[in-house]
Amino acid sequence: MSFYQTLLSFLPEVKGPLQKKLSFKEKLKWTLIILVIFYVLGLVPLIGLGSNALSQFEFLSIVLAASFGSIISLGIGPIVTASIVLQLLNGSGIINFDTTTPEGKKRFQGTQKLLALFFILFEAFIFVFLGGLSPAAGFSPLILVVQLFIGGFMIMLMDEVVSKWGFGSGLSLFIAAGVSQQIFVQTFSWTIPEGSAYTVGAFWRLLQALFMDPNFVVAGGALFSILATLLVFGLAVYAQSMKVEIPLSFGRIRGHGIRWPLNFLYTSNIPVILVAALMANIQLGAQFFSGGGSAITQWFSAPNMLEALITSSITFGMVLRALFYTLFMMVGAAIFSAFWVTSAGMDSKSQAKQMLSSGLQVPGFRRDKRILERMLDRYIWPLAITGGLAVGLLAALADLSGALSRGTGILLTVMIVYKLYEEIAQQHMMDMNPMMRKFMGK
Repeated sequence: MSFYQTLLSFLPEVKGPLQKKLSFKEKLKWTLIILVIFYVLGLVPLIGLGSNALSQFEFLSIVLAASFGSIISLGIGPIVTASIVLQLLNGSGIINFDTTTPEGKKRFQGTQKLLALFFILFEAFIFVFLGGLSPAAGFSPLILVVQLFIGGFMIMLMDEVVSKWGFGSGLSLFIAAGVSQQIFVQTFSWTIPEGSAYTVGAFWRLLQALFMDPNFVVAGGALFSILATLLVFGLAVYAQSMKVEIPLSFGRIRGHGIRWPLNFLYTSNIPVILVAALMANIQLGAQFFSGGGSAITQWFSAPNMLEALITSSITFGMVLRALFYTLFMMVGAAIFSAFWVTSAGMDSKSQAKQMLSSGLQVPGFRRDKRILERMLDRYIWPLAITGGLAVGLLAALADLSGALSRGTGILLTVMIVYKLYEEIAQQHMMDMNPMMRKFMGK
């Protein structure tokens, strides 16, 4: 065994369950436990924290599932950054991982975990020593670094617990939890900020601007924020439900077959998470390394075009920023979607192997893996690219609409909850029907 393999074997790991599949109640229990722990950690303040310059980056906290000023100020940023770097290295051929074999997949996951630990420590130093989170008088900056490392390490382990013992992905669950919390606050909070005459919550602000202190511009802004949020929800659900169904037959049972579904958003919300995290890291880097980085930060943040239209304050510069933001989201999502297909076992080779193991084949053709691969290639890559472009466009339009919370966060939350619902429904169906579980080979 090489030194590198020995090093990977010493990395901390959450052991998976001994049985092949967990029950619905067991998975639900662990998912809820991790969700409660995540909310609690977001309320644990950093000991010795003085100033919190990161509090102005509300959008970044949503995308990174972070609570700036708490022990989980890093959020999922280091884990996603490690995934981005490794995807780029593997996709460009600089480092080659054969993810089709168990050993190659294990090495890929171990390398990603090692990179995540590095970025947890690196970003903790960046946050503290570049002034994002400054220590109070009498406290060493290293005290904050150690706490941030512990919080990032806990997020990494909690993600593993959800992936192996719960429903879906821990990273997705944390994003959905943070966005859901903010949407609730931005809709129903009745607190009035200092210097404002209206409440934070859009629902109460709408009633206040209509009946108590009439102001139709404020009322229109609140109303359109709520409508934009509902529109984003509807579009995301519709796009998530679009599928391409491939007819397949059981080779040993004549006259019987199924339709194998391939989602239009083939790689789901993963590309948007990766692009949003990349933009978040660019903004943070510009803020810290250039002493403000206002120009770069503006280009990678979405202007509220709907509010600008309502108030007649739209400018040519805002239009250019909106176009750049939309193109960056679309192209970035398409690229990451393609990388994700090759590294996550979603390519035609992996899908054909899964189909053959289920006893399926193309009707009218002999049972041959190459035939299945050629057929799937006609669907998977177009779906991966067009789905990536579509989800990037949806995310950008959602951000530009000025919806409650950030549009990207809302879109991600809808897709995460929808996918989680599908997984929970399938698990519940198989628990209630043992014959279905046997048929699916679970």
